Amino acid sequence: MATDINDIGEILRENEYPGRGVIIGKSMDGKNAVFAYFIMGRSENSRNRVFVENGSDLVIHPFDSSKVEDPSLIIYSPVRSFRKKVIVTNGDQTDTIFDFLANGDTFENALDTRCFEPDEPNYTPRISGFLDFENAFSYKLSILKAADASSSGCNRFTFSYSPVDGVGHFIHTYAGNGKPIPSFFGEPEVVGIGNDIDEYTNLLWDNLDADNKVSLYVRFIDIESGAFKSRMINKNV
Repeated sequence: MATDINDIGEILRENEYPGRGVIIGKSMDGKNAVFAYFIMGRSENSRNRVFVENGSDLVIHPFDSSKVEDPSLIIYSPVRSFRKKVIVTNGDQTDTIFDFLANGDTFENALDTRCFEPDEPNYTPRISGFLDFENAFSYKLSILKAADASSSGCNRFTFSYSPVDGVGHFIHTYAGNGKPIPSFFGEPEVVGIGNDIDEYTNLLWDNLDADNKVSLYVRFIDIESGAFKSRMINKNV
Protein backbone atom coordinates (compact mmCIF):
# COMPACT_ATOMS: atom_id res chain seq x y z
CA MET A 1 0.00 0.00 0.00
CA ALA A 2 1.37 3.42 -0.96
CA THR A 3 0.17 5.12 2.21
CA ASP A 4 2.02 4.34 5.42
CA ILE A 5 -0.05 2.92 8.26
CA ASN A 6 0.63 4.78 11.51
CA ASP A 7 0.70 3.37 15.02
CA ILE A 8 -2.38 4.74 16.78
CA GLY A 9 -0.71 4.25 20.16
CA GLU A 10 2.20 6.44 19.12
CA ILE A 11 -0.10 9.13 17.71
CA LEU A 12 -2.02 9.30 20.99
CA ARG A 13 1.13 9.29 23.14
CA GLU A 14 2.54 12.23 21.22
CA ASN A 15 -0.58 14.39 21.62
CA GLU A 16 -1.39 15.44 25.17
CA TYR A 17 -4.80 16.71 24.15
CA PRO A 18 -6.40 15.37 20.95
CA GLY A 19 -9.75 16.29 22.54
CA ARG A 20 -12.48 14.10 21.07
CA GLY A 21 -11.62 11.49 18.47
CA VAL A 22 -13.27 9.17 15.95
CA ILE A 23 -11.60 6.15 14.36
CA ILE A 24 -13.34 4.10 11.65
CA GLY A 25 -11.96 1.20 9.63
CA LYS A 26 -11.88 -2.54 9.14
CA SER A 27 -10.34 -5.35 11.14
CA MET A 28 -7.26 -7.11 9.82
CA ASP A 29 -9.19 -10.29 9.00
CA GLY A 30 -11.75 -8.30 7.02
CA LYS A 31 -14.68 -9.59 9.04
CA ASN A 32 -15.53 -6.54 11.13
CA ALA A 33 -16.25 -2.88 10.63
CA VAL A 34 -14.64 -1.06 13.54
CA PHE A 35 -15.18 2.31 15.12
CA ALA A 36 -13.99 4.00 18.28
CA TYR A 37 -14.95 7.25 19.96
CA PHE A 38 -13.24 8.92 22.91
CA ILE A 39 -13.65 12.13 24.88
CA MET A 40 -11.15 14.05 26.96
CA GLY A 41 -11.47 17.07 29.24
CA ARG A 42 -9.37 19.80 30.81
CA SER A 43 -12.06 21.53 32.88
CA GLU A 44 -14.13 20.03 35.68
CA ASN A 45 -17.24 20.45 33.50
CA SER A 46 -15.68 18.49 30.64
CA ARG A 47 -14.32 15.76 32.89
CA ASN A 48 -17.66 15.26 34.65
CA ARG A 49 -19.02 12.77 32.10
CA VAL A 50 -19.62 9.07 31.52
CA PHE A 51 -20.72 7.01 28.54
CA VAL A 52 -23.91 4.93 28.86
CA GLU A 53 -25.05 2.35 26.29
CA ASN A 54 -28.71 2.40 25.27
CA GLY A 55 -29.26 -0.55 22.93
CA SER A 56 -27.29 0.21 19.77
CA ASP A 57 -26.93 3.87 20.74
CA LEU A 58 -24.50 5.61 23.07
CA VAL A 59 -25.31 8.58 25.26
CA ILE A 60 -23.27 10.84 27.53
CA HIS A 61 -24.46 11.55 31.03
CA PRO A 62 -23.00 13.80 33.72
CA PHE A 63 -21.18 11.75 36.34
CA ASP A 64 -22.23 14.21 39.05
CA SER A 65 -25.27 16.22 37.92
CA SER A 66 -24.74 18.78 40.70
CA LYS A 67 -21.48 19.90 39.07
CA VAL A 68 -22.82 20.52 35.55
CA GLU A 69 -22.04 24.08 34.46
CA ASP A 70 -23.02 24.16 30.78
CA PRO A 71 -24.63 20.98 29.40
CA SER A 72 -25.02 22.23 25.83
CA LEU A 73 -21.60 21.13 24.54
CA ILE A 74 -20.87 18.15 26.78
CA ILE A 75 -24.15 16.20 26.94
CA TYR A 76 -25.22 14.57 23.67
CA SER A 77 -25.62 11.21 21.89
CA PRO A 78 -22.32 10.41 20.16
CA VAL A 79 -23.59 7.20 18.53
CA ARG A 80 -26.96 6.54 16.90
CA SER A 81 -28.09 3.87 14.44
CA PHE A 82 -30.51 4.31 11.56
CA ARG A 83 -31.41 1.11 9.70
CA LYS A 84 -28.14 -0.19 8.22
CA LYS A 85 -26.20 2.96 9.06
CA VAL A 86 -24.30 4.11 12.14
CA ILE A 87 -23.56 7.74 13.03
CA VAL A 88 -20.75 8.71 15.42
CA THR A 89 -19.98 12.35 16.24
CA ASN A 90 -18.63 14.69 18.88
CA GLY A 91 -21.82 16.71 19.36
CA ASP A 92 -25.54 17.08 18.84
CA GLN A 93 -25.03 16.95 15.07
CA THR A 94 -25.61 13.23 15.61
CA ASP A 95 -29.30 14.07 15.87
CA THR A 96 -29.18 16.38 12.83
CA ILE A 97 -27.70 13.58 10.70
CA PHE A 98 -30.22 11.06 12.05
CA ASP A 99 -33.15 13.36 11.22
CA PHE A 100 -31.88 13.97 7.69
CA LEU A 101 -31.42 10.24 7.05
CA ALA A 102 -34.92 9.55 8.39
CA ASN A 103 -36.25 12.04 5.82
CA GLY A 104 -34.37 10.36 2.95
CA ASP A 105 -31.59 12.95 2.87
CA THR A 106 -27.82 12.59 3.15
CA PHE A 107 -24.97 12.79 5.66
CA GLU A 108 -23.39 15.66 3.72
CA ASN A 109 -26.58 17.71 3.44
CA ALA A 110 -27.18 17.36 7.17
CA LEU A 111 -23.74 18.74 7.97
CA ASP A 112 -24.20 21.62 5.54
CA THR A 113 -26.67 22.97 8.11
CA ARG A 114 -24.15 22.82 10.98
CA CYS A 115 -20.89 24.50 11.85
CA PHE A 116 -18.10 24.45 14.45
CA GLU A 117 -18.93 24.78 18.14
CA PRO A 118 -19.50 28.31 19.50
CA ASP A 119 -16.87 27.98 22.23
CA GLU A 120 -14.75 31.08 21.63
CA PRO A 121 -11.74 31.27 21.38
CA ASN A 122 -11.27 27.55 20.57
CA TYR A 123 -14.10 27.18 18.05
CA THR A 124 -13.91 23.42 18.47
CA PRO A 125 -14.44 21.55 15.19
CA ARG A 126 -17.41 19.25 14.81
CA ILE A 127 -16.17 15.83 13.72
CA SER A 128 -18.53 13.16 12.40
CA GLY A 129 -18.29 9.60 11.16
CA PHE A 130 -20.71 7.54 9.10
CA LEU A 131 -20.70 3.77 8.59
CA ASP A 132 -22.97 2.52 5.81
CA PHE A 133 -23.89 -1.17 5.44
CA GLU A 134 -26.70 -0.67 2.94
CA ASN A 135 -24.85 -2.42 0.13
CA ALA A 136 -21.19 -3.12 0.80
CA PHE A 137 -19.55 -1.56 3.86
CA SER A 138 -18.22 1.95 3.32
CA TYR A 139 -17.52 4.88 5.60
CA LYS A 140 -17.03 8.64 5.72
CA LEU A 141 -15.45 11.15 8.06
CA SER A 142 -16.24 14.86 8.26
CA ILE A 143 -14.87 17.93 9.97
CA LEU A 144 -16.50 21.36 10.25
CA LYS A 145 -13.99 23.97 11.37
CA ALA A 146 -13.49 27.71 11.62
CA ALA A 147 -12.03 29.30 8.49
CA ASP A 148 -9.70 31.46 10.58
CA ALA A 149 -8.89 32.58 14.13
CA SER A 150 -11.75 35.08 14.13
CA SER A 151 -14.29 32.44 13.00
CA SER A 152 -15.29 34.50 9.96
CA GLY A 153 -16.63 31.41 8.21
CA CYS A 154 -17.06 27.65 8.39
CA ASN A 155 -15.05 25.24 6.24
CA ARG A 156 -16.51 21.77 5.65
CA PHE A 157 -14.52 18.70 4.61
CA THR A 158 -15.83 15.18 3.94
CA PHE A 159 -13.62 12.15 3.32
CA SER A 160 -15.09 8.98 1.79
CA TYR A 161 -13.34 5.61 2.08
CA SER A 162 -13.39 2.17 0.54
CA PRO A 163 -12.49 -0.09 3.49
CA VAL A 164 -9.16 -1.91 3.48
CA ASP A 165 -8.42 -4.85 5.80
CA GLY A 166 -6.46 -3.74 8.85
CA VAL A 167 -6.71 -0.03 8.06
CA GLY A 168 -8.61 2.75 9.79
CA HIS A 169 -8.78 6.54 9.64
CA PHE A 170 -8.51 8.78 12.70
CA ILE A 171 -9.83 12.32 13.04
CA HIS A 172 -9.81 14.38 16.23
CA THR A 173 -10.74 17.86 17.31
CA TYR A 174 -7.37 19.26 18.37
CA ALA A 175 -3.82 19.17 17.05
CA GLY A 176 -2.53 19.46 20.62
CA ASN A 177 -2.85 21.44 23.83
CA GLY A 178 -2.72 25.23 23.99
CA LYS A 179 -4.54 28.51 24.59
CA PRO A 180 -6.52 28.65 22.38
CA ILE A 181 -6.43 24.97 21.50
CA PRO A 182 -5.23 24.45 17.89
CA SER A 183 -7.73 22.64 15.67
CA PHE A 184 -7.05 19.43 13.77
CA PHE A 185 -5.78 20.07 10.24
CA GLY A 186 -5.15 18.01 7.12
CA GLU A 187 -6.60 14.63 6.22
CA PRO A 188 -7.58 11.96 8.77
CA GLU A 189 -4.59 9.92 9.87
CA VAL A 190 -4.19 6.38 8.52
CA VAL A 191 -3.91 3.92 11.41
CA GLY A 192 -3.76 0.17 11.88
CA ILE A 193 -6.61 -1.95 13.28
CA GLY A 194 -6.23 -5.52 14.53
CA ASN A 195 -8.71 -8.35 15.10
CA ASP A 196 -9.14 -8.33 18.89
CA ILE A 197 -11.54 -5.79 20.39
CA ASP A 198 -10.05 -6.01 23.86
CA GLU A 199 -6.50 -5.50 22.64
CA TYR A 200 -7.59 -2.54 20.54
CA THR A 201 -9.59 -0.97 23.36
CA ASN A 202 -6.64 -1.29 25.74
CA LEU A 203 -4.25 0.10 23.11
CA LEU A 204 -6.35 3.25 22.79
CA TRP A 205 -7.11 3.76 26.46
CA ASP A 206 -3.58 3.09 27.68
CA ASN A 207 -2.11 5.66 25.30
CA LEU A 208 -4.55 8.51 25.92
CA ASP A 209 -3.19 11.11 28.35
CA ALA A 210 -3.87 9.83 31.87
CA ASP A 211 -4.94 13.20 33.27
CA ASN A 212 -7.19 14.30 30.42
CA LYS A 213 -8.90 11.11 29.21
CA VAL A 214 -12.54 10.69 30.26
CA SER A 215 -14.30 7.91 28.32
CA LEU A 216 -13.77 5.49 25.43
CA TYR A 217 -16.16 3.38 23.37
CA VAL A 218 -15.15 0.73 20.80
CA ARG A 219 -17.44 -1.36 18.59
CA PHE A 220 -16.70 -4.27 16.23
CA ILE A 221 -19.57 -4.95 13.79
CA ASP A 222 -19.72 -8.24 11.88
CA ILE A 223 -20.06 -7.08 8.28
CA GLU A 224 -21.92 -10.20 7.17
CA SER A 225 -24.46 -10.51 9.99
CA GLY A 226 -24.63 -7.01 11.45
CA ALA A 227 -24.12 -8.36 14.97
CA PHE A 228 -21.81 -6.27 17.09
CA LYS A 229 -19.79 -6.35 20.27
CA SER A 230 -18.62 -3.31 22.17
CA ARG A 231 -16.31 -2.21 24.94
CA MET A 232 -16.69 0.87 27.09
CA ILE A 233 -14.35 2.47 29.60
CA ASN A 234 -15.26 5.37 31.87
CA LYS A 235 -12.64 7.04 34.04
CA ASN A 236 -15.44 8.09 36.38
CA VAL A 237 -16.95 4.96 37.94
